[in-house]
Amino acid sequence: MSNPTQKPALVPKKLILPFILITSLFALWGFANDITNPMVAAFKRVLELNNTQASWVQMAFYGGYFTMALPAAFFIKKYSYKTGILLGLGLYGFGALLFYPAAAWESYGFFLASLYILTFGLAFLETTANPYILSMGPEETATQRLNLAQAFNPMGALAGLFVAKQFILNALQSNETDADGNIIFSSLDESAKAVIRTADLMVIRNPYVMLGLVVIAILVIIALVKMPENKETGKIEFRATMKRLLSKRNFVEGTLAQMFYVGAQIMVWTYIYQYAEVLGISNASAVNYGYAALVVFLIGRWVCTFLFRYFAPARLLMIFSVLAIAFTAGAIFLPGMTGLYSLVGISFAMSLMFPTIYGIALEGLGDDSKFAAAYLVMAIVGGAIMPTLQGMIMDIGGSGYDDTLILGVPEVNFSFILPLFCFVMVLLFSVRVKEIVK
Repeated sequence: MSNPTQKPALVPKKLILPFILITSLFALWGFANDITNPMVAAFKRVLELNNTQASWVQMAFYGGYFTMALPAAFFIKKYSYKTGILLGLGLYGFGALLFYPAAAWESYGFFLASLYILTFGLAFLETTANPYILSMGPEETATQRLNLAQAFNPMGALAGLFVAKQFILNALQSNETDADGNIIFSSLDESAKAVIRTADLMVIRNPYVMLGLVVIAILVIIALVKMPENKETGKIEFRATMKRLLSKRNFVEGTLAQMFYVGAQIMVWTYIYQYAEVLGISNASAVNYGYAALVVFLIGRWVCTFLFRYFAPARLLMIFSVLAIAFTAGAIFLPGMTGLYSLVGISFAMSLMFPTIYGIALEGLGDDSKFAAAYLVMAIVGGAIMPTLQGMIMDIGGSGYDDTLILGVPEVNFSFILPLFCFVMVLLFSVRVKEIVK
């Protein structure tokens, strides 16, 4: 006889395998995000780009989210979650495999196109996997089930950083230095540079090609396994939905706040390598500070989970926005390693921002939340635009990172004025929401 007070299963036995397979996707897109951040510095060195040109790596990567999030929402509503997952994996794998011809042609534009297509797949996966996980079991355990799946995202991110350090940055010949710590590559003649460039682009290529093969293998497995279909039903009333969404101030302002937040996050995690290089730390060694940033980010998530018992989301967002502004100011104006530690500390303050803004923006939207969520994924475009603007600031004095001083600090330090501005915008959003819910 069953116990009527027994807690519903987190995942029903018949759905354990589908749950495991879809949960693996959270790690896959975390891996893609964090193997790509160090590539800005890698491509800059190998292809001898300026900072603005190198930042197009992030423009291509996060621009794909903006392009494909809304079409993904339409596609999933018309077909099914499983079909959306399969299409997302196909685009992800295809984009990663395109690194092979991109390296053979030694074309930066081809690499950027590959990343752009790869991110089409990530947009499909992020738009689909969250509601798919929520549907795999009782409604009472849906939030717990999603939190469990999301825990695998930072694991994938850490794996991406590990691969970037061990198999790319440590293996790049263009990063080698002489006894005085000067980069040898810049002093070579063109024929010697060409040999190294060919070898280094293959080093960059290989992990992405392996990733593409893994993604295709997961696609085949999911295609063969019986998955819950959860086909969306109902007529798509786009205009009426948009009219309702645009009348919701929290949604509109939350989407803008999310754009600024994601822009700040990507800038902080991308340009930590350039910041460290000015302090005499190699790109490969700077990955350790990337690890530290992810660790304090995770610690922040746990701390905030506890603090939400005592603080309303908007108030906690306001407090952490002020903390982010303080850490960013430290990264700009504090000298030496203290500034670098402040830059790492920003990640602690960022830890609650994405899910908190996401939750506030979607609150009370009902069925409209499906399309609203797609727009919040599109807000990731902030990660495409902001790093390019920061790269332009760093190019003010030349293609180096400390060619000139602005307000008494190197331009790489001063460039963090842009994430500072982004955190101010998040703070203004949190203050307004706090006043409404007071």
